[in-house]
Amino acid sequence: MKKILGFLIFLTSITVEAKTVYVTDDLELTLRKAENDRSKIVKMIKSGTPLTLIEERSTGYSLVRTLNGVEGYFLTRHLLQTPPSAVLLQDANKKIEAFQKENDSIKAELAALKGDTSKIDSLGHSIVLERDSLNRELAELKMTAANAIEIKTERDRLPERVVGAERELQKLKRENQALIDNSNQDWFIYGGALSLAGVLLGFILPKLGWRRRSSGGWDTF
Repeated sequence: MKKILGFLIFLTSITVEAKTVYVTDDLELTLRKAENDRSKIVKMIKSGTPLTLIEERSTGYSLVRTLNGVEGYFLTRHLLQTPPSAVLLQDANKKIEAFQKENDSIKAELAALKGDTSKIDSLGHSIVLERDSLNRELAELKMTAANAIEIKTERDRLPERVVGAERELQKLKRENQALIDNSNQDWFIYGGALSLAGVLLGFILPKLGWRRRSSGGWDTF
């Protein structure tokens, strides 16, 4: 029965997972080898020292581990779930001191800026002038780029225009040659017609003269 009761006490004394605890204020207590005040002292622990709680025992001691890996038994009543007030106060004082230094630094920078307002204004004016100059250069670059694109487009279209002009020229040459050929043909026809008319006149006129002589028309005249 005693063995069962001891086993149950042992089970209830085991924690599910390790957690961090702290030594109480204004103390320097012992970390011992075993769960009694007569066992060997492993290490002296100062107030506010963080420890890893491994196991809380029913003997009033807890198995803990220091940050550098030393394990031992420490009185459970001297362990806290949160840092002691002395440690909290120390941390708060450090934060206040850091804030104060930062505040002093900000004040010094503000005073320096107030003393250099003329330099700031001059620098701002210079920045504005430089910005305007850059904007003008950018506009010129954009215009140059647009002109370059337009020139390239015209250059790319130039071969097509040359080919079209050559085709138009060939067409005009053909039309001109056709006109010349038509004109020569007309002159040839006119010449042939005149030649034919001359032949006909040469054939008809003698006939007419012969008829008039034979009828005596010439004598009566």
